[in-house]
Amino acid sequence: MMSTTDAKTQSVLETIASIGPADETFRKQAREKWNACAKPLGSLGVLEGMVTDLCTLEQTLTPDLGRRIAVIFCADNGVVAEGVTQTGQEVTRLVANQLSAGRSSVNRMASVAGVEVLPVDIGMLAPEHEGDVPPELRQCAVAPGTANLMHGPAMTREQLFAALDEGIRLVEELKAQGAGLLVAGEMGIGNTTSSSAVAAVLLGKDPDSVTGKGAGLTDKALIRKMEVIREAIRVNDPDPASPLDVLQTLGGFDLAGMCGLYLGGAKYGVPVLADGFPSAVAALCAVRICPNASKAIFASHVSAEPAGQMVLAALGKTAPIAAGMRLGEGTGGVACVPLLDMALTVFEEAYTFEEGGIEPYEEL
Repeated sequence: MMSTTDAKTQSVLETIASIGPADETFRKQAREKWNACAKPLGSLGVLEGMVTDLCTLEQTLTPDLGRRIAVIFCADNGVVAEGVTQTGQEVTRLVANQLSAGRSSVNRMASVAGVEVLPVDIGMLAPEHEGDVPPELRQCAVAPGTANLMHGPAMTREQLFAALDEGIRLVEELKAQGAGLLVAGEMGIGNTTSSSAVAAVLLGKDPDSVTGKGAGLTDKALIRKMEVIREAIRVNDPDPASPLDVLQTLGGFDLAGMCGLYLGGAKYGVPVLADGFPSAVAALCAVRICPNASKAIFASHVSAEPAGQMVLAALGKTAPIAAGMRLGEGTGGVACVPLLDMALTVFEEAYTFEEGGIEPYEEL
């Protein structure tokens, strides 16, 4: 009889194998429809490409975003012990509780954008008291935080596949409940350290060039963060050609959960908006694991972290928002939803050159 661990690993591998390339049938039709709209060709810029990608993913000229849900993966990171953050690990759970109560930044933004927020415990430290877990906080914890990646792998292979599996299963469940657009968000003190480590290896960059101050560090603390990342890469020596190895040794449960969300989006045909730096790094992991997963990934904004644009470039994605944001929690993804709604409305309802009696623009 197959163990639960083996079953999760097998399920993830089957998901990866099942994700085929995008069917380009509707891409040409979507472009023709855009070009028929009575406006200068391509004048909505990146938003036109996003709508075209939605049509391609969903195989329709009338994409239905249904319920919009920001899935916020909350996890703790053992590397916090190395002094790479301004606050302690207890803040992860404190913020997760506020997310559950609807009081955090992303909740307030989501209330304006028509987005629901689903906080998920994918691997936080245990609460001080059993009664400190709000019912709104989805329980998917793989373990109570990762190990300290400076001294060895952040997680075991079994934990990696368990976190990936949780992300994939959430997409299946949420789609069945009417979700048509997801945002991949995170909350985890120390996760820009793990994200920078993963990015450095996958991008083949010097750690110093991809490491920033995260939620806020002094110049001295930033130097310490760079040293820790460099040592973690030396100690773990992950294979850059194996994204699973990189994610297991240097990543976090939040990164792995988001990676699973992207893979699930590609499997079930649900678009997923990548948020900031950790979210984009998780997307890069997903695409390196399964290149065809790119069809379900949509960039929302360019993170202010040093590697924000580097990661998007590696993904081949262009974000519509460049506002210097670095908050996390899925805030950038949520901010992008109204823009996407407006672009879809133009695509579906704007009058055409023919209807307006206007000579169509020509591509020059």
